[in-house]
Amino acid sequence: MSKIKIATTKYPVLDIIKKRWSARAFSDKQIPEEELHTLFEAASWAASANNEQPWQYMYAHKGTPGFDTIANSLLPGNQPWAKNAAVLIVAIARKTFEANNSVNAYSIHDLGMANAHLLLQAHAFDIYCHTMAGFDKVKLAEEIKLSENQEAVCVIAAGFLAVAETLQEPFKIRELTGRKRKNINEFTFKL
Repeated sequence: MSKIKIATTKYPVLDIIKKRWSARAFSDKQIPEEELHTLFEAASWAASANNEQPWQYMYAHKGTPGFDTIANSLLPGNQPWAKNAAVLIVAIARKTFEANNSVNAYSIHDLGMANAHLLLQAHAFDIYCHTMAGFDKVKLAEEIKLSENQEAVCVIAAGFLAVAETLQEPFKIRELTGRKRKNINEFTFKL
């Protein structure tokens, strides 16, 4: 991993957080099924409203029809690099509570919590993930046969890191550019 991608923080956050970033250059190395199961296990331990756990995942390995189905739903800005990922994962929120079928207004939030766990666990295995909102939701929902109660919220490209030179522009320069975030005083307000 390039040192330029390690976050420079003002406060001492965990190394695994500082080193996690959204890569686009993926090697040909496949992710073992056991490690994928560990990622999903990590996701399962995220906090959720009423312990509902409204997250669901569908995934496919590169070189399979399922992978092609997911990849074909990606918008043109994501297809050139995401096609090289070892696995594509569809992160899905179940919209209602199982107990009473009422609307779960927190399902997308809870899915985000599960995704964060998944991404950090992935990084512990040196698996890099890139979450994408750039996909055709309607097309993907039809292709993977989601019900009215399921919403595909994002697609996650996962794989082992390759060198940035494997990418075409403008993706190569993005891979080589340092990371930055807003200062906490821009989004935190003490009452």
